[in-house]
Amino acid sequence: MKEKLLRFMAGRYGMDQFNRFLSMAAMVLVVINLFVGSTLLWFIAMAALIYCYVRMFSRNLEKRRNENGRYLQIKYKLTSRFQNWRERQKQKKNYCFFRCPSCKAMLRVPKGEGRIRVTCRKCGNAFERKT
Repeated sequence: MKEKLLRFMAGRYGMDQFNRFLSMAAMVLVVINLFVGSTLLWFIAMAALIYCYVRMFSRNLEKRRNENGRYLQIKYKLTSRFQNWRERQKQKKNYCFFRCPSCKAMLRVPKGEGRIRVTCRKCGNAFERKT
């Protein structure tokens, strides 16, 4: 049976991160639908699940890779902001964070230095701040 499945999946796309997201989203929507009882929610969940299987069994590998790449770019944009914020919260005890007035880059300087002149590494703009 395993060999038949492997032969069937040969040349097909299979699972990737976007498919995992679609299947998990479909499961979450189905669970929510158990409590809410909405037909619209049920159709959305089933559409996500069907699209997940269509992608999995697809032979158009290039198109599926592009879809997964777009998903990963969006996911990175959303998660990187949260990770950067969380990292700043950890470092808040030892560092002060400022935005450059000209290029809006985030700058980190040590706390307790008094009034210092901060120079942006990105644009070279210099400004004074109290740490």
